[in-house]
Amino acid sequence: MAKDTIGIDVSKDRLDAFWYSQEEAWSVANTAEGFEQLCAWIGQNDNVLIVFEATGAYHRGLERHLSLAGHPYIKVNPKQARRFAQAIGRLAKTDSVDAKMLARMGVVLDLTPQQIESKDVHDLRELLTARRALVKDQITAKTRLSTAVNPLIREQLSRRIGDISADVKALDEAIAQIARQRGSLEERIRRLTTIPGIGRLTATTLLIDMPELGQIDSKKIAALAGLAPMTQQSGKWQGKERITGGRASLRRAIYMPALVAIRFNRDLHDKYQQMVKAGKAKKVAITAIMRRIIVLANTLLREGRDWQPQRP
Repeated sequence: MAKDTIGIDVSKDRLDAFWYSQEEAWSVANTAEGFEQLCAWIGQNDNVLIVFEATGAYHRGLERHLSLAGHPYIKVNPKQARRFAQAIGRLAKTDSVDAKMLARMGVVLDLTPQQIESKDVHDLRELLTARRALVKDQITAKTRLSTAVNPLIREQLSRRIGDISADVKALDEAIAQIARQRGSLEERIRRLTTIPGIGRLTATTLLIDMPELGQIDSKKIAALAGLAPMTQQSGKWQGKERITGGRASLRRAIYMPALVAIRFNRDLHDKYQQMVKAGKAKKVAITAIMRRIIVLANTLLREGRDWQPQRP
């Protein structure tokens, strides 16, 4: 079991914390000043594990600050936290109750802290998040342009699409510059791009959104990505295997590369065709190819080698 934990419930405006061993609650603003106050409260207690839920944009400032300050922390899936709360009979849901529950969860489940990340990694994650938002806006603008009739609206949408393209290009250049400055990251990106279907942007996304890549075994990496099929069984009843949980951003990142790989990577093309001919749904077959790609990427990084096609 973890010796000591601090649970933090993250909301848009506030951070509600509970120190497990000291049974002490603390609340600060979800701002840079609040992060400083929180770290001052924690002090030099490096053996205290900080536990908080992933909450989209709201937790990112806290995560960055804790990482750069060197405090051990673990970011848990909200579904996992809710299941734990139900298991211990904690049905009430308030900020202070959630903070206390998260602290207890860290102790009972003996959670392991995440790897401390550098400033460059946090900068890259922020840049990638901004890029995703811009691409989403661009798709929306293009969809509206395809149906717009009014000349003024068409002009504004066309200009907006052009502006977004310029912004995306600037972000891509910033991402590439940071990667080049970190030689080890650049080499890992290069190694992943030897896999047919994996481009530079996808490789960068995989490495930033899954820092565990190349450090754990294949089953765990597939589960982290949400690509490991989970068996549903009770007594004599046998349900279908389904994928669940994991990191959705990773699945989105490798969906298109999987389609490309099915066309141009002979090994994966043959595996896909084999599954379809065996009666598997195309969606299931594509998911299997996505799983193979993430497992392959993990293996190449762990073994320090480039991809090579299988010999006939």
